[in-house]
Amino acid sequence: MLTLRHLAIDTVRENVAFLNRRCTRYHVEDFLGLGRVEVRNDGRSLLAVLNIVDDPAIVAPDEIGLSDPAFGQLGLAAGTAVHLVPPTPPESFELVRAKVGGAALTDDQLAAIIRDITEQRYSKIEIAAFLIACASFMTTAEVLGLTRAMIAAGTRLHWQDLGTIADKHCIGGIPGNRTSMIVVPIVAAHGLPIPKTSSRAITSPAGTADTMEVLANVDVPMERMQALVREAKGCLVWGGHVRLSPADDILISVERPLAIDTREQLVASILSKKVAAGSSHLLIDIPVGPSAKIRTAGEAVRLRKLFEHVGDRLGLTLEVAITDGSQPVGRGIGPVLEARDVMAVLRNDPACPADLRERALLLAGRILEFDPAVRGGSGNRRARDLLESGAALAAMERIIALQGPPPAVATLGSLVAEVASPADGIVSSLDCYRLARIARLAGAPTDKGAGIDLLRKVGEPVRRGEPLYRIHASTNADFTFAQAFAAENSGVAVA
Repeated sequence: MLTLRHLAIDTVRENVAFLNRRCTRYHVEDFLGLGRVEVRNDGRSLLAVLNIVDDPAIVAPDEIGLSDPAFGQLGLAAGTAVHLVPPTPPESFELVRAKVGGAALTDDQLAAIIRDITEQRYSKIEIAAFLIACASFMTTAEVLGLTRAMIAAGTRLHWQDLGTIADKHCIGGIPGNRTSMIVVPIVAAHGLPIPKTSSRAITSPAGTADTMEVLANVDVPMERMQALVREAKGCLVWGGHVRLSPADDILISVERPLAIDTREQLVASILSKKVAAGSSHLLIDIPVGPSAKIRTAGEAVRLRKLFEHVGDRLGLTLEVAITDGSQPVGRGIGPVLEARDVMAVLRNDPACPADLRERALLLAGRILEFDPAVRGGSGNRRARDLLESGAALAAMERIIALQGPPPAVATLGSLVAEVASPADGIVSSLDCYRLARIARLAGAPTDKGAGIDLLRKVGEPVRRGEPLYRIHASTNADFTFAQAFAAENSGVAVA
């Protein structure tokens, strides 16, 4: 037996075990070829990637160290005696081999794979093999089967006595598109429940959870989330506590570095989370533009049809809005700047970004029409009334108060550089991808005050030397990286 040691190492979503090369209980060589080890005690077990340590100050020869996520998943106290066994390859991986060979998988076969992935029985290489095989080809039936398997592998919320449960999701790719933080209080002010769980940014300068965390606590346990939805009719929280479709979080952590983002996997990812969250009525926002995820109207229509087919089979009332994704929405890119824009809209500030305001009203109006009491076509007018009367702002303030204060006060980055126009003319295009990269290099979303403040949008005139946008950062290294990247290509075309 070895003594369990908790190592404060964040290995994100990968379980990692650390074994001393001079281990007194096992021959390290027995595990090296496998690359993994199974840790067991008293009916509990954990499969982990194995790292070898030479420094006994990190892991002693009679200890096994577990990274932070692995230690939490095993659920045993530090100092507990555990033993190691060579890992048994998951039987479901033979199904992955079949998929690589061109087979179409059944619902039961997909469920077996997703169960093993959720239980951390797959290495990242094995997950990558599954994702690449699915990216090669996937039938519509497989998309439905994968979605159902992902729903079944985690928690599923139920809101039995609340009737219609509304939700909204944007497929992403457009910086500053923080409409959810305006839509949720409008819908909540109307009285339609809208429990909004959101992710943190992985490759973008901010996710809804990152931006909301500027204003309020988003790290809310499931029971508290359910209580505040009953009290305030809405919430804007991080989905990590709720364990909705946990396989999706694992798959995404491998998809992103591989740049795999097929429409089939996108649909399974989004709909599994929404059904697990207990949504009954869902609006999907698909922005279309030259630097967005979806580049053409034809692609958007094909994606819409897949969403509608799978959503219907899952019992969702689902609508799709195809919106303009040709440029960032609002002026701010990065949590503090985006929160500023959101609150300006909710406060009816005359200087608020008009494009963010109008897009949020469009989406909120579509959601309000899920309510049988709202006549078809009158949702936008109702949304506008709730915003202009201050009811939406009051609803947001109530949500913020109930979720509690943010963990830290976030302020705008004090290091500022302006990117100037190279010529007189009209702004002809904004590259969403390039601007998002610059904002991330400036430190967003980890540094909530970092990002880009857009001073010109498409169609607006500018003179040579006038600023197109400002870069904000808090550290010299991030500031230098962002400036250098912007100097290569600002992401703004002037014609």
